[in-house]
Amino acid sequence: MDIEPWLFIALTCLAVVTGFVDAVAGGGGLIMMPTLLAAGIPPQNALATNKLQSMFGTGMACRTFLKAGMVDWRTYLPAVGTVFICASAGVLVVSQINTDILKLIIPLLLVGVAAYVILSPRMDDNHGKPRLSAKTYAAPAGAVAFYDGFFGPGAGSFFIASAVGLRGLGLTHATALSKLLNFTSNVATVIIWGLSGKTFWALGLCMGLAAATGNFIGSHTAMRFGSRLIRPALITISLALTAKLLWDYFSGGG
Repeated sequence: MDIEPWLFIALTCLAVVTGFVDAVAGGGGLIMMPTLLAAGIPPQNALATNKLQSMFGTGMACRTFLKAGMVDWRTYLPAVGTVFICASAGVLVVSQINTDILKLIIPLLLVGVAAYVILSPRMDDNHGKPRLSAKTYAAPAGAVAFYDGFFGPGAGSFFIASAVGLRGLGLTHATALSKLLNFTSNVATVIIWGLSGKTFWALGLCMGLAAATGNFIGSHTAMRFGSRLIRPALITISLALTAKLLWDYFSGGG
């Protein structure tokens, strides 16, 4: 498929914005995926290419948070390994699962995330008592990664909410952990999609460099302002994703 030069430029510029959004609260795909589809890119190619650019973005955010000491990757090696395997499995089964039911279930889960963020006194930068150890947290992290592999919207928000609720992390540290896990998930999906030949590599790499820039700015902004920024952003993204998915479902767009 030939892509016009102006479209390369427009999508690359947009990737800076989506990268910033992803770094702070997740949900950049809410903006990028509809744009790729509107540009005439076939759905599977759009998904594969979006994962490639997202991998660069989450990789930059992950590096920034790791360098700042916000997350210890060694502690979460079991979760990282589980996320990689489960995300790969999610991509492999994507074409065999009817996602119509998911398109109704996921908005309910996202509303739950938004409600949890609004109502829970734990959604700040103070650490709480963990309900799961880092090792046993691998199971719910893997479930989110499997979902990310074959569907995707809201995965970053689910990683953040689970890290707060199950690991007892403060919101900024939970965001840092979500980037480590989301980057791992993206690497797995990029490999599987790449082997399938669905990725538009030139476009994805250009967008990826832009997304990395947006994530660099967003991750530093998140560390500076902490829960004061992340909490309202997470609520907004969760509700926006909910509205988008419900609109697609009931308008026949999904």
